[in-house]
Amino acid sequence: MQKPAIQDLLKTRILVLDGAMGTMIQRHKFSEADYRGARFANYPSPLQGNNDLLTLTQPEAILAIHRQYFEAGADIAETNTFSSTSVAMADYHMQDLVYELNVEAARLAKKAADEYTKKTPDKPRYVAGSIGPTNKTASMSPDVNDPAYRAISFDELKDAYYEQIRGLIDGGADLLLVETVFDTLNAKAALFAIEAYKEDTGRDIPIMVSGTITDASGRTLSGQTAEAFFISISHIPVLSVGFNCALGADQLRPYVQRIGAIATERYVSAHPNAGLPNEFGQYDQSPEEMGALIKPYIDEGLVNIIGGCCGTTPEHIKVIAELIAGAKPRAL
Repeated sequence: MQKPAIQDLLKTRILVLDGAMGTMIQRHKFSEADYRGARFANYPSPLQGNNDLLTLTQPEAILAIHRQYFEAGADIAETNTFSSTSVAMADYHMQDLVYELNVEAARLAKKAADEYTKKTPDKPRYVAGSIGPTNKTASMSPDVNDPAYRAISFDELKDAYYEQIRGLIDGGADLLLVETVFDTLNAKAALFAIEAYKEDTGRDIPIMVSGTITDASGRTLSGQTAEAFFISISHIPVLSVGFNCALGADQLRPYVQRIGAIATERYVSAHPNAGLPNEFGQYDQSPEEMGALIKPYIDEGLVNIIGGCCGTTPEHIKVIAELIAGAKPRAL
């Protein structure tokens, strides 16, 4: 379906990213049998918790989640592929499924996006291929007794990301979102893979990059400040840069301000959590409470793309979509 380039829309308005996929999946309370479906009924490893696998075993549930977010006002849906790399899927011995997982996840999100673009042609919907950080870090040792040891190499990460990217684009993703970056070296491997894919295929793909500030130190897990994080990836012509996860909207705002102050030629994104988790790991912040904390992002012109991460639902995204109606985007 023909749509304007997302770059053109960002010049005129703030775009809304969807909310948490995992939070919505939890609402279904899927059992081990649900995760397995008929296809993996006799699989030798436990599969409950492998949310990306639900793309293949519970596709209607994933499609319904995308539809709910678009109905709430999202302009961009993320694919259900946060862990769909051979590195992360090794935990379930499912590395061979990576390409299929990414193709099918992008296809489902695209189906919903096309449905809603057809309904409201003046509000086209887009699919962002979600590329998570994996469960390994390239710049730090997991062994305190061997600081030089690395659980994975840059080239291994790059190859894993390339396979994911190929699947996402083949499935119909409009852009790629390298998100929840806790180790910038991992992100650089993903960005290197995207650049290699672009060179191999001659296709230009818009790229969003979103880091995560892990605690009150204001740094990523690998020790970088907001400014250092941006400078480390600034050689890549990314569409947007920003932060997500780990913090709620109020705690995240200073870092979004800081990155916006130096990323003067890039769009800025933010998708914070619905506050901080309680002692049970649940998020209690209501859509209205989160909306009140998001409002300064809009009033101060901090963002071009805004959405939600852990704990957010279509109800949260609906409030955010109402907030940004008619608001001016951050100027480059």
